[in-house]
Amino acid sequence: MSIHENIAAIEKQLQHTHCQLIAVTKTKPVEMLKEAYDAGCKQFGENKVQEMQEKQPLLPSDIQWHLIGHLQTNKVKYIAPFVALIHSVDSLKLLEEIDKQAAKNNRTIKCLLQLFIAQEETKFGLSFEEAEELISSAAIENLKHIQIVGLMGMATFTEDQNQIRNEFRSLKQFFEKLKNKSLPSNVQMQELSMGMSGDYEIAIEEGSTLIRVGSAIFGSR
Repeated sequence: MSIHENIAAIEKQLQHTHCQLIAVTKTKPVEMLKEAYDAGCKQFGENKVQEMQEKQPLLPSDIQWHLIGHLQTNKVKYIAPFVALIHSVDSLKLLEEIDKQAAKNNRTIKCLLQLFIAQEETKFGLSFEEAEELISSAAIENLKHIQIVGLMGMATFTEDQNQIRNEFRSLKQFFEKLKNKSLPSNVQMQELSMGMSGDYEIAIEEGSTLIRVGSAIFGSR
């Protein structure tokens, strides 16, 4: 199957859902990204700041760039001028740096809080308690150049579909819980980023609004 056919097949699965496709373009050459763009894909996800920074000027300006990998505070300044959404925010310190760099670029940057839902030590993210504390902290109100627009989570890498489903479901329930709380003006629960090539179908069923799909579009690395 070509990139074009793969994207068409996934988009078909997304019909009648509230979910959008983010093409995960990490390690892929610009030619492949152009193919995805020509197939109608306008949202690209990168894991590494440097790679995103290098590709962004080479591609059409209407692409929305999503940073989906772990982000270090000292790298924020490189993507602050153009990044559409940062999925992987896991600390107040990082939010403060994003706010600072967004202010320098005279823009507001949208962010998702990354929640730790997997049974794996290698994944980053906040616990549900930490996320709730962060959202209700007075410090959030002072950040005028960020908007927290939802949550992101990565399920355990496992064959056990029930486990994956339960992890996604727990994140969706927490998302709904936050949605019903009174939140600071710069926090809204709109987006739920969960689901990758191996588990996005379960994620769609469990209420994801953003799936991050790489190898199911571009083939495995």
